[in-house]
Amino acid sequence: MSDRSGFPPAPERLPSPVVDNHTHLDHARRGEAAISVEDAVAAAAAVGVPRMVQIGCDLEAARWTVDLLDTPSAAGAIVGGVALHPTEATKLGPGLEAGLAEIERLAQHPRVRVVGETGLDHYWVPEDDGAGRAAQETSFRRHIDLARRSGKVLQIHDRDAHADVLRILEEEGAPERTVFHCFSGDAAMARYCAGRGWYLSFAGTLTFKNAGPLREALRAVPLDRVLVETDAPYLTPAPYRGRPNASYLVPLTVRCMAEVLDRDLDEVCRQLDVTSEALYGPW
Repeated sequence: MSDRSGFPPAPERLPSPVVDNHTHLDHARRGEAAISVEDAVAAAAAVGVPRMVQIGCDLEAARWTVDLLDTPSAAGAIVGGVALHPTEATKLGPGLEAGLAEIERLAQHPRVRVVGETGLDHYWVPEDDGAGRAAQETSFRRHIDLARRSGKVLQIHDRDAHADVLRILEEEGAPERTVFHCFSGDAAMARYCAGRGWYLSFAGTLTFKNAGPLREALRAVPLDRVLVETDAPYLTPAPYRGRPNASYLVPLTVRCMAEVLDRDLDEVCRQLDVTSEALYGPW
């Protein structure tokens, strides 16, 4: 990267390429991470992460994502996802319907392969905010419907809301390709999700010292139900927790996966790549 200020050093290159299944390149435009799209793509490719899924989860970010997909920087490297993040749904108030309509329009772009991230966030929207939680649920149901009708992957945001997320997925009928972004449940929830054919995407949180239950969740499911992501610029893997994240740091999480599973690193890389290609199609 041309500007490595604040960013961790590049890890050792992976033996086979993998995909970063969830990143927020748009945050660079907000000054939250001093890395351009071009530098982010080049740095990731240099360590064996040549492809990524850019997620725009508010209206401005979703528009930015669709514009990015038509640029040379995205060719062969970036596909996109658009949605209203659950906390964004609570902010829109009477503008929620118009926001959902715009997301549906943006999702028609052929390189938008994901509806997401959408779901429920009970951490930022407390139980006593009935209107806020109702808006989240309405938005989540509408995104599920959009993913089903469009045949796109559904990526779920689930923060402190496991039971309600699972309930709504069952009530609405989850799309065939459903991914729990930054999976945060326990082993029992992991088995429940995998048993329904859903996918669990693990972020840098897997590497944290206090993430024993998350590592048990990884061990509880078949490798072909597993994905890897950064959620950059957040959730930087150990030993760099607290510093800015970017797709070039995926190898730290993948190596942790291989250690947790006691599997060959190259085998893990190859399966992650096969699963990503099956979900999102060619880049």
